[in-house]
Amino acid sequence: MIAKSTIPTSARGEPWFDDGNIVLLAEDSTANNAVAFRVHRGVLARHSEVFQSMFELSTPISGDVDVAEGCPVVRMHDRPTELSALIRALYDGASFEHRGIQDFYHVAGILRLATKYFIAHLRREAIRHLLQTWPNTLVGHDRFIERAVKAPLVDDLTYPYVHPLHVLNLARETHVRIIVPSALYFLSLYPLPDILSGDHPKLCVEHPSRPSSQLAPGDLQDYTLMFQHRIDVILDFIRQSCSARTPTKTCQGQPGLCQKAFVRLGSRLSRSWVVRTGPLHYTVQAIDELADDPNVCGPCRRGFREDVVKLRERIWEELPGIIGLPSWAELEKMDLTS
Repeated sequence: MIAKSTIPTSARGEPWFDDGNIVLLAEDSTANNAVAFRVHRGVLARHSEVFQSMFELSTPISGDVDVAEGCPVVRMHDRPTELSALIRALYDGASFEHRGIQDFYHVAGILRLATKYFIAHLRREAIRHLLQTWPNTLVGHDRFIERAVKAPLVDDLTYPYVHPLHVLNLARETHVRIIVPSALYFLSLYPLPDILSGDHPKLCVEHPSRPSSQLAPGDLQDYTLMFQHRIDVILDFIRQSCSARTPTKTCQGQPGLCQKAFVRLGSRLSRSWVVRTGPLHYTVQAIDELADDPNVCGPCRRGFREDVVKLRERIWEELPGIIGLPSWAELEKMDLTS
C-alpha cells in the first residue's frame, strides 16, 4: 500500500506528467524498488483495451484503491525500464535503432509489453524492426551478411551484436513466429556445446530486458533439424551442383575443359567448408570462385550462376518447413496483419 499522498522525486519515472490523472507503479522485484509514472489514462486506454479495463477497475470510489498525487494508483507487474519505454512509445511514437545490443533490449522490452497489453500496432512495428536484422526474405539475408562483413565492433561485440539464442527466446516468449526460422538458421551455425554452456559474450551482457540464455528443450529438436538440414544442403550442393555438374548444351569450351573445372570446384569446396558454414552465403562464394576460373566458358558460367540463384531461392523458401512452420507468406499474415 502507498501510505503517502505524494511520490518522492527519486521514485518518479519518465514520463511524469504533472497534469496526468493516473499513476502506474512498476515494482522492480529484482532491485527491490518501485518506479511511478504519472500519465493520462485516456491516452493509454485508446491504445489498449487491457489498459482500459484495468483503469476502469481502479477508481478512487473504491476504498481499497491507493491514491497518490490525487490520482488512483495502478500497480504494474512490469519492469520499470520496459514500462517507461512502452509509455514513451505510445505518446511519442516508437523509435528503434540497431547500433548495439542495448537497442535490441529496448525493442525486446517494447515487444514484450505490446504483446502483453495487446497493442497491435506497436507489436507490428517492433516485429518489422527485428525483421530488418533477422529477415524473412532472401534479400534481407544477403543484406545481413553484407552488414556483418562491414560493421565494426560495438562494445567488443560483432554484428548483429545480439546472440540468435536471445532472439529465438524473445520470439518464443512473445509468440512471434516469423523471425524463428532466421534465428534458428543462424543459431545452427553455433556448435551445440557452445550454446549449452551459455558463456558466449553476447549471452552474458546484463540487462533487465535480456531474454533467457538457455535453449528450451522444445527448441533443441528444431536446432538439430536446422543444423542437419544445413549440413545436408552444403554436401548436396558440392556433390550434385558442382562435382557432378555437366557442361551446358551451348558449351563453347574445349571438350572436357568445363567439366574438369566443375570437378575442381567441387573438390575445393569439399575441403574448405566447415561445420559453421552457411549454405546461402557459401553458394554465392562458389559463383564468384567459378567466375575467376578462365577455363570455364561463358555459357557454362552463366548456367551455373542461374542454377545456383534458383537453388538459393528454394533453400530459403523451404526454411520454415524444416522446423514445421508454414510458409513465409503465411507467417507474414499471422504476425503482421493480425
